[in-house]
Amino acid sequence: MGDLSEPLSGLAAATGESSNGLTSSELAPQNPQSQTISADEIALYDRQIRLWGVRAQEKLRNAKILLIGMKALANEIAKNLVLAGIGSLTVVDDQPVAEDDLGAQFFISEQHIGVNRAEAALPQIQKLNPRVALHAVTTSVLLQPPEYYSAFTLVIATDLPLVSLSTINSCCRLSSRPFYAAQTFGFYGYVFADLIKHTFVIEREQSNVMTQLKPETATRRVIASTTKKENGKMIELVTKEEIYSQIVLANSSPLSQFELSSMRRKLNVTPLISCLRALWEYQSLVQTPYPTPSHANIKLFTQLATEKHKELQLPTESLRAEFLRSFLQNLGSEISPVCAFLGGQLAQDVINVVGGKGQPIQNLLLFDGDECKGPVYALHPIFAPLPGETNAGNGIASLGVGPSNGSTMT
Repeated sequence: MGDLSEPLSGLAAATGESSNGLTSSELAPQNPQSQTISADEIALYDRQIRLWGVRAQEKLRNAKILLIGMKALANEIAKNLVLAGIGSLTVVDDQPVAEDDLGAQFFISEQHIGVNRAEAALPQIQKLNPRVALHAVTTSVLLQPPEYYSAFTLVIATDLPLVSLSTINSCCRLSSRPFYAAQTFGFYGYVFADLIKHTFVIEREQSNVMTQLKPETATRRVIASTTKKENGKMIELVTKEEIYSQIVLANSSPLSQFELSSMRRKLNVTPLISCLRALWEYQSLVQTPYPTPSHANIKLFTQLATEKHKELQLPTESLRAEFLRSFLQNLGSEISPVCAFLGGQLAQDVINVVGGKGQPIQNLLLFDGDECKGPVYALHPIFAPLPGETNAGNGIASLGVGPSNGSTMT
């Protein structure tokens, strides 16, 4: 692999040292107005500033990100966020580097075996961008009180079971902090987002049709619209608001009426969603990360996956034995290209969320490396449409409007 620090060579070393414990005052998010971006930083981040603007870059440089876990997927997330110029990155991992970690992780080597994963990775991460303040925490994040999360701008949890993700997600909600969860399983993986209530701006060339301030889907509505002139063209800035659900609710929520509206669309829903839910249920029942290759465990997982598939109202023929076998065979492995894709998608979404620009993930992205597809499903608790609504879809419980349409990343 090439020298990842090359694009940032020549930068001055950042002040501050890694620590195993941090107080809220040390990590409290600063007012974006208190630190403006310097001329050197404008020159350094010139390409990305052209994409999202100086104001978004200022928000990024003041962002304090908590990254939980430091395996291959987290390596990619950390790389992308640090190169983008975030303010600080705190890496939490209570496990030592093992020989299995050397296959797809590029911040560690054989000499780090036995060393804590967070501490081992930090020196190489720092080389990517010395301007970013880095911190390592070597104790379990589950030992931290809920107020711990209020010290950060945004939280990302990787490679954890659902019970741990639910706990962290709840703590983030108490602190009003956006939360992401992600994991890879060989050729497969997912990214989940709970941004609570997020406002963002979409820039587009103004059309002849006036933008209406109204709901667009069950989770998204247009709340403002302004215009500006740029390079002789009128540009419309549309402000939208998205609402989100916690991961524990999304895990038990149905697919939207859009996906269930026809047999063709049902067949297009990836069976990975059923397998992921089955895996989380298996972990809760058996208290082990993955099914061992025994007849009893494989049978239990297959039963759980079949049940989850039925709960989602998907046809039985779309959950093939070949897919179940492939998913089980991929569990516990890390493949660099898959980690690079999901890590890049997640990091870009974080950049968009911090900068307040662009449509974020809503709310579960599933990646199938065999098919090279990444569909996104909006999973929320729903009830029947309110009286007077003309759409055929169900509304999200806290909003009660419109169908939730899925999208696909390929």
